[in-house]
Amino acid sequence: MSNIHNKSESVIFPKGVKVTNDHFIGGAFLEMLIPHDTIFNCPIGNVTFEPGARNNWHKHPGGQVLLVTAGKGYYQEEGKPVQVLNKGEVVKILPDVKHWHGATPDSWFTHIAISTNVHEGDTEWLEPVTDEEYNNLN
Repeated sequence: MSNIHNKSESVIFPKGVKVTNDHFIGGAFLEMLIPHDTIFNCPIGNVTFEPGARNNWHKHPGGQVLLVTAGKGYYQEEGKPVQVLNKGEVVKILPDVKHWHGATPDSWFTHIAISTNVHEGDTEWLEPVTDEEYNNLN
């Protein structure tokens, strides 16, 4: 077996369907656990990134919470150093903070994404995290 950590060793929720929009680089999958609705008003998704995959820079007007469930990933806010994330960690993202998250080059990465205060507006998707930025994190 290769040195790439295989996420199948610790699956909690279904991997979901491959994300096909322009907001991600590399393979990413989404399984909505609680869809956006007017009853709970708290969309929750299980997001799985293949090694090296990541989302674009973006902002959430109402903030977001990430619960890391498997693998090893990155989280970075604009102007700050990257944070390495491991299973069991929680990231609280304040409203309107420009950030991105994704897998490390050698590991799958899965987190639960909880959208908070969704009445404040939809995610604002911004520019991609370039290969140059991603490859020069350390």
